[in-house]
Amino acid sequence: MTILPVAELHLHLEGTLEPETIFSLAERNKIALPYADVDELRARFDFADLQSFLDLYYANMSTLQTAADFAEMTNAYLTRAALAGVRHAEVFVDPQAHLLRGIALEEVMEGITSALDASVANHGVSTGLIVSMLRDQSAESAMDVLDDVIALGTPILGIGLDSAEVGHPPSKFVDVYAKARAEGLHLVAHAGEEGPPGYIWEALDLLGVERIDHGIRCLEDARLVDRLVTERVPLTVCPLSNVSLKAVDHLSNHPLAAMLHRGLNVSVNSDDPSYFGGYVDDNLAGVRDALALDADDLVTLARNSVSASFAGDGRKAEILAEITVAARTL
Repeated sequence: MTILPVAELHLHLEGTLEPETIFSLAERNKIALPYADVDELRARFDFADLQSFLDLYYANMSTLQTAADFAEMTNAYLTRAALAGVRHAEVFVDPQAHLLRGIALEEVMEGITSALDASVANHGVSTGLIVSMLRDQSAESAMDVLDDVIALGTPILGIGLDSAEVGHPPSKFVDVYAKARAEGLHLVAHAGEEGPPGYIWEALDLLGVERIDHGIRCLEDARLVDRLVTERVPLTVCPLSNVSLKAVDHLSNHPLAAMLHRGLNVSVNSDDPSYFGGYVDDNLAGVRDALALDADDLVTLARNSVSASFAGDGRKAEILAEITVAARTL
């Protein structure tokens, strides 16, 4: 399969920790893990739902202790992403998850941004960092993190909203998003993965987001689909993630093809690739085969990813030109 240049817009850095890296960091930082070896850890990557994944995801974060650890994690992702065709990456970090376990915000942000700052030179990948708020924590906690990140002065692209969706509607974070908007930050939010289509409406109308992360349940609401198509709202879909977390029973039944053919502005992303069985190239290969997508579909997905990014017009033009060249070989 020809590797198409793409932008990755839905990627949790903490979800790129491969089992081997987890054990390496645990040894370095003298962290006792509840698994005997890599194979036992991998055996736990059979999730019943989003919460069962989150429990393991947060537990493995304990191995991240220093700025060097966060830099190593970020560099490892960028190396693999470049091989997957990623030319621009807008990546999530969950500061609250680290603050709650006593890791200073400075350690988190310094480590990640040191790797991102060198990404174009080292990997040919332009980048942006999105600070995600944990929706199962309080809105006050999210506001505190936003204030602290702004005070720290670390350049960030925007804010997002992730973690356990059901029972934690976007409306909970109206004030946080208003503050971020006032600060000139871009706004995105997870909605419509396990949560209902109403959460997508809230994210658009109450938070004012520019992109919806996941959004697969939009198809349950015809009026919402019409709006998303008309307004060209980007939906950052993560097919292997949806199957792993049982939001979709099998890749052959994934709604991506229906979304694409309805004219929705969808792109393919990897979410938490070390846990869900693949990076962007794996996701694209998977949906190509399972959903019988043709070359035009794949090119549309790639182009959508770039147009939906927050990259500058010049960078977008560069990547779109690469896609045009690569498309001739499909």
